[in-house]
Amino acid sequence: MLEFPRWKYALILIVVLASALYALPNLYPQDPSVQITANRGFAIDAALRGRVDTALKAAGVQPKAVEAEAASMLVRLPGLDAQTKANDALRAALGEDYLVALNLASTVPDWLGNVGARPMVQGLDLQGGVHFVLQVDQKAALDKRIEGYLEDTRVTLRDKSVRYTAVERRPDNSIVVTLAEGQDTAAAQKVLAATLSARGSANALPGTGLSYQTSGNQIIIGLPQAELDQIAGEAIEQNLTTLRNRVNEIGVAEPIIQRQGNDRVVVQLPGVQDTAEAKRLIGATATLEFRAVVEGNAADAVASGRIPPEAKVFQLRDNAGPVLLNKRVLASGDEMVNARVGVDNNGLPAVDVTLNNIAGQRMFDYTSANVGKLMSVVYIERVPTVTMVDGKEVRSVRVREEALAPTRIAGVFGKNFQTTGLEKTEAENLAKLLRAGSLAAPMDFIEERVVGPSLGAENVARGTKAVVYSFVFALAFFLVYYRMFGLITCVALLLNLVMVVAVMSLFGATMTLPGFAGLALTIGMSVDANVLINERIREELRAGVPPLASIATGYEKASGTIFDSNMTALLAGVALYAFGTGPLKGFAITMVIGILTSVFTAVTVSRGLATLIYGRRRKLKSLAI
Repeated sequence: MLEFPRWKYALILIVVLASALYALPNLYPQDPSVQITANRGFAIDAALRGRVDTALKAAGVQPKAVEAEAASMLVRLPGLDAQTKANDALRAALGEDYLVALNLASTVPDWLGNVGARPMVQGLDLQGGVHFVLQVDQKAALDKRIEGYLEDTRVTLRDKSVRYTAVERRPDNSIVVTLAEGQDTAAAQKVLAATLSARGSANALPGTGLSYQTSGNQIIIGLPQAELDQIAGEAIEQNLTTLRNRVNEIGVAEPIIQRQGNDRVVVQLPGVQDTAEAKRLIGATATLEFRAVVEGNAADAVASGRIPPEAKVFQLRDNAGPVLLNKRVLASGDEMVNARVGVDNNGLPAVDVTLNNIAGQRMFDYTSANVGKLMSVVYIERVPTVTMVDGKEVRSVRVREEALAPTRIAGVFGKNFQTTGLEKTEAENLAKLLRAGSLAAPMDFIEERVVGPSLGAENVARGTKAVVYSFVFALAFFLVYYRMFGLITCVALLLNLVMVVAVMSLFGATMTLPGFAGLALTIGMSVDANVLINERIREELRAGVPPLASIATGYEKASGTIFDSNMTALLAGVALYAFGTGPLKGFAITMVIGILTSVFTAVTVSRGLATLIYGRRRKLKSLAI
């Protein structure tokens, strides 16, 4: 009599039920949809629903459903053509009041979602999406760093009571400091060298490698070529990190963001169909600057043209008039290490900010000496715009700077404080961008490509067809050649496929076109394991071993070989995943999961089925194999 513990039957039953449950969401197709998000000053309400219904009716589009949520409205549509029509109609009807973007909405029932069941993540080649190549403006990064050195130089000389007449930048990117008569040039040079290399700033890192020379009453601060190259490299790396953080904040699954050459970045976003929305996401540069308010009547200063030399004119939000703010930035977005949405004492939206140590100390020093004075926050946003001129796209950037209402410094604070005066959506978006970090340099889109959902659907259909054909051919062979044990193998193969899909869905692994190749390979490896078992049983029968003993011996002797061969393949798959990129990773992850599941189904599941069928037949004389 064959032995198979009951706990293993229980384990198989649990695995079968769990696999079926977590593979089930993949049977529910996604709905093409349009997502509507309110811009500042507008809301998701019944009035918006009326405008949406009117626009869709005028365009001749019948939606499957319109769902309103707290921060957005989702319009589900019956197909891609209807999605395109609805998108055009809604953008024309809603204008700049709302942000309209293409999307794919899940149709998985809530009860599946409540247990964490969700469909497999599909890669760019299957789901469709956008592919961008961006050019990093390294000159802008260099300009930003040098402006930081210029400001630090001026502040240091003022703080140390060193009189100067000019601090200027030369065309060769060196900085020339012209001291007033009677100033000690050598002493001033030591002060600058110690401050710029040790104190740092938002734009000057410690150990910058600057060179210093004196000529008469001038100090020349030079940037060697190695320093310029380092600035360019740091700009690329910071932009890569910032882009990854931004994409992670909005939950794009399995993006590809990598460096290409010396000054380019490649971005691939699976599932994102709207290139305009994707550009807004990765090109967003909203940030904050904290500045001191310069005393005086701003309106009179602007009207007379007599603006204090240390001041700069900003417009208050909602056209509330001008305000004079100090040119010196106390802290900026690239000095923030964390930001999260909170509420102020009145229950209104706010952003809780944490600065780095250098900026925190600077803020502490300023507030300690200026309690009771006014400070303002400047909200800065670079908005990319695309206009058609003579039938050609012309890209430009509009910089929007708004000063929030000045507030009085009530007490001393340093690296942790709160910024108010923002709307809820604005506070949430700003907190995301601040957490993700600022771009070290602007980036221009030089190439864009959309992989449409129809092409992705064709890839899915072809990949599915390849897997199904390989599965059907394997089943036909096993049923003819191994008869009853061929049927057992077929059940094990089917469960193997379901388990692979379930595991990839559960852990959020991405299925790509090479992943289908890995899935087909998994079928082949699972077939190989079952062939070893079946042939071993046949050998035992030829040697005159009784049928039940042949089954037991066949599984026991074949198991070692199966484990050894699959362990070798597993190591190869892990190496592919660790050292490969792009398509290789997609192939490797499917292969690794398939190896683990095929060992379980071949060694445990098929033996359990064989024991269930033949185990209680005491006088068994032959096997259908």
